[in-house]
Amino acid sequence: MDTADATVRVTDPLTFRTATEADVEALVALIESAYRGDASRAGWTTEADILDGQRTDPEGVADVVGAENSRMMIVERNGELIACCQLEHRSDHAYFGMFAVRPALQGGGLGKVIIAEAERFARAEWGAKEMHMTVISAREELIAWYERRGYARTGRMTPFPYGDERFGVPRRADLEFELLIKPLV
Repeated sequence: MDTADATVRVTDPLTFRTATEADVEALVALIESAYRGDASRAGWTTEADILDGQRTDPEGVADVVGAENSRMMIVERNGELIACCQLEHRSDHAYFGMFAVRPALQGGGLGKVIIAEAERFARAEWGAKEMHMTVISAREELIAWYERRGYARTGRMTPFPYGDERFGVPRRADLEFELLIKPLV
């Protein structure tokens, strides 16, 4: 456990709040740490074996934080940022993305609690009937985790944005996103 995690005890309560512009730098650092580079290997959500480069950037996170129909949810324990996710209201459904948990805290059940809160929020605040997300189809272990949470694979694929390094530098040529959906009613 690194020193930053020493003050975050699993028994302490979680605080959920909406991100502000002041949170952007810390959010980018958290998201990058969960998905890219050697530090991400401390958790199980790493994409380091399939993508190099960045996962996001300050402009992308700031766009989510400032968007009218969007909410970047911050999860804190003892005032420390430990997780986040993006929620976007899209007519009758909500989109879930940018989900990141501090790598050293992954695998302890936090993800289940956070996704349940995101679903509750989308249903209660926006009247969303479904939650949608896209996941790189090669991420079988992650997709299986979402399936255990009630998400279904649709088989609907969209191409990975090859050539746009804002989304990473692919290490393989077969990357695509699959749409997963969960009813919220």
